[in-house]
Amino acid sequence: MNLGLIAENWQLFAQGVWTTLVLTLLALAIGFAIALPCGIARARRVRYLSPAINAYVYLFRGTPLLVQLYLIYYGLSQFEAVRDSFLWPYLRSAWWCALVTFALNSGAYATEIIRGAVETTPEGELEAARALGLSERQVTWLVLIPSALRRALPQYGNEVVFMLHGSVVASIITIQDILGAGRTLNAKFYVAYEGFLTAAALYMLLTFGFVMVFRALERRYLKHLNLRPVKTGPLPAVMR
Repeated sequence: MNLGLIAENWQLFAQGVWTTLVLTLLALAIGFAIALPCGIARARRVRYLSPAINAYVYLFRGTPLLVQLYLIYYGLSQFEAVRDSFLWPYLRSAWWCALVTFALNSGAYATEIIRGAVETTPEGELEAARALGLSERQVTWLVLIPSALRRALPQYGNEVVFMLHGSVVASIITIQDILGAGRTLNAKFYVAYEGFLTAAALYMLLTFGFVMVFRALERRYLKHLNLRPVKTGPLPAVMR
């Protein structure tokens, strides 16, 4: 393995890391903005919204990410209405198509995570908030959502890692992400392993960073769940 070749082309991989991070974080942010209202609406079974949300979630969870990317990047251009719309300057770009695809995909998975967290929120927490005189809106924003998001942290951490790994498909539509940088290095210098092994190492480093961030968040916001057994002394004679 030619480490010198990798060192000489560090800028190529630095640009790939930047592209991957920006694409992944933006997709997660947009996906979370989609998932929060959708997850709550689905958990509460809103009459007119639930069927549409169920269809959206099933569509994006039931099909592979690569197929979704192909349909948006190659498929939308087949419609004249899309080409004539104000969205075409964006949808003709591989970067924007990847962002839209990743955001919708992440939103579908995060919707299920939030739905499960909302449904498992203890009813006693909500009843206690109502007993204090909070309105339903205040109960939702001050009690239900913070409580649900705390419990959703471990599952959402997995979604972040999956989204990072899934972003490798962006290189297939000419985006120069980490994997795209590795493929470019291999093709330019006719090597077999240097580009791919470097890409794998960079993905592992990013994954480690994300995992550490979510572990810190879990220690901060789920600390009250780390219950330790209470030490007790010998029972009184009357209780034996």
